[in-house]
Amino acid sequence: MISTLREFRRVGRAVQVLVVNQFFMKAGFYMLMPYLATHLTSGLGTATWVAGLVLGVRSFSQQGLYVLGGMLTDRYGARRLVIAGCLLRTVGFGMLGFVDSLPSLLVAAGLTGLAGALFSPAVRGCLSEHAGERRLEVFALSNVFRQSGVVIGPLAGVALIALDFRLACAVSAGLFLALTVLQVRTLPRRPYEVEAAAQPLRGCLPTLLRNRRFLCFSAAMTGSYVLSFQVYLAVPLQVRRVLGPAYSGAGMTALLVLSAAVVVIGQVRVTAWARRRWTPSQALVRGLVIMGLGFLPLALAAAFPYGDLDHGLPESLGEPFDLAPTLTAVLLLAVGGIVIYPFELEMITLLSDGTYFASYYGFYNTISGIGMAVGDFATGAAWDAGKRAGGPGLLWFALVVLGAVSACAVAAVARVRPAAPAA
Repeated sequence: MISTLREFRRVGRAVQVLVVNQFFMKAGFYMLMPYLATHLTSGLGTATWVAGLVLGVRSFSQQGLYVLGGMLTDRYGARRLVIAGCLLRTVGFGMLGFVDSLPSLLVAAGLTGLAGALFSPAVRGCLSEHAGERRLEVFALSNVFRQSGVVIGPLAGVALIALDFRLACAVSAGLFLALTVLQVRTLPRRPYEVEAAAQPLRGCLPTLLRNRRFLCFSAAMTGSYVLSFQVYLAVPLQVRRVLGPAYSGAGMTALLVLSAAVVVIGQVRVTAWARRRWTPSQALVRGLVIMGLGFLPLALAAAFPYGDLDHGLPESLGEPFDLAPTLTAVLLLAVGGIVIYPFELEMITLLSDGTYFASYYGFYNTISGIGMAVGDFATGAAWDAGKRAGGPGLLWFALVVLGAVSACAVAAVARVRPAAPAA
């Protein structure tokens, strides 16, 4: 924590505002969104498909429009897009607490997703611009604040929703309104300037699509998103399988808090250590390998079940022993994510060749979102197939392989040099 505070003091005022912004954005989001489906089905009495539709609209409006947010940032400036995004999320979260018709809920969900599509590429582009040569350190600092918000948000949300869901919506909306005012007062007024800023928007997308190294890199890195998202998909299912429904919620909460604590405590130090030893691509390869290896203990435990071993331990230790592979997976996913996050953003900046920073970030997020959706569907199908076969061992081995394949793909992209410009 001392190294994090020291790094925070080193950066400029604009970066300080942006990373604090990241904390409150994540806290405000996770204060509400994890509990929205329960509110819709239990509080409003909607069908499950309605809750799925509302959540799907939110996800699609964010993931699908990231590239638009990036392009608008490069054209009109990060300050305007960050302010617009915070304001839209204020309206969207406020609506979610006080509307009950399907059209209104869809509008509210769409606004919250669009808000994220606007301010996320803008914040990353603005961080890249203001960080200068200290991009890696700033990206690491940003992740510390983001993960802190991920921990604080749900805890605050539980307390507020115990009183009233509308109160949670009002507090979250008020938080984003305060962020809107903060951005208006503190973010620099000068436009977000890159070499291509004066070019029309129609030149942006062709530039991105011609950058084959960037496209290949984006495709290769989708594996990291599929792996990291298992903390919210396959890992909770495994925790429920081991601990049962009565204790799975508490067990999963403890694992998520532990994961976030690893990031908060280790991010800045690990980034500084890795920067001295590895290039960005080398760091990414190692991070992907670590994430993939996180699922190896689960795969081995599925192949050699605890109950079949002559372990000689008391029966009361069975459940903790069975949970150990899951704990290992969560810890290694957190460590791999620590290694990957700042170098991932650094690689995107390097591949952008100094132009269209935010558009590259936005397009990258859109590709990652598509890959993650496909990966999540495949994960769910593999889990169901594993249940029919007696256990999810095949899924865990597949995730280990995915980490290795993604690492090899990133290494291959790094070995390809950009073509020399025509004479």
